[in-house]
Amino acid sequence: MTSLADLAELVRAPAALSVPGDVLAGAAAAGTLGRRTPALAGASVLLYWAGMAANDWADRELDATERPERPIPSGRVTPAAAFGLAAGLTTAGLALAGYAGGRRALAVAVPLAATIWGYDLTAKNTAAGPAVMAACRGLDVLLGASGGNPRRALPAALTVAAHTATVTALSRREVTGARPALPAATLAGTALVAAGAVAARPGRPARSAPGTRSTPARRFAAALPAALATWYAVRYGAAQVRVLTEPAAPRVRAAVGAGITGLPVLQGALTASAGAGPLGLMVAAVTPLGRLLARKISPT
Repeated sequence: MTSLADLAELVRAPAALSVPGDVLAGAAAAGTLGRRTPALAGASVLLYWAGMAANDWADRELDATERPERPIPSGRVTPAAAFGLAAGLTTAGLALAGYAGGRRALAVAVPLAATIWGYDLTAKNTAAGPAVMAACRGLDVLLGASGGNPRRALPAALTVAAHTATVTALSRREVTGARPALPAATLAGTALVAAGAVAARPGRPARSAPGTRSTPARRFAAALPAALATWYAVRYGAAQVRVLTEPAAPRVRAAVGAGITGLPVLQGALTASAGAGPLGLMVAAVTPLGRLLARKISPT
């Protein structure tokens, strides 16, 4: 009999901690943080879990060979149940997005859901795979901005998408291991992403008038995006450096896990760059919890 623990493993439940920050970063950039934002974040989580279930349903035959311990090949979750869960979570996610943000939110959520399913069923094992997965995360950021001007959130969306492309590229070598050229490329990409998180300041306040005192609070707010971006780059970058020195499959999986669980720090940097420093700190603060939970249920 399928248990809740089996379903949690199927959808990589703890990895969902990396999802709400997309919506929050988008909303902060567009200036639309408000009472609807938590519901949009919830819709994003439901769509993420749907994608995880659909991923394992689509990979059930491959996993039977490469990862027989996973819920479907191990017999703990039937293929029909996995597909039904993916479809149900997709429907629930779209319904919640429509309830919270109306047509404008659905205009982003529907393409997001279609892109998620397109990745799982078609694009994942093609050359377009990393780009399609990156598009999923970019759209997720824009979902948070759907109540305002999404163009203001484009820098944040592109930054999160670029990070996602590096993680996805590494994830394709989780079983076979990687050649050093791959972690070298993703490491360079991580440095650019960290720099982009500091540069993406759509909500940056105007410069203070001459003579205005620089208070500790203002100095802290100004330094916070760079501090969080550095934390992100050091943690995720260190895992990729270890792959460079030993490009075996376990090291690659560890780097992918670091990229997933470290994403809230990047989202926090983007949120802080948009002028919502306290919220950015809150987003980044879930990272230790994500790392702890990842030891119990793999995020990859």
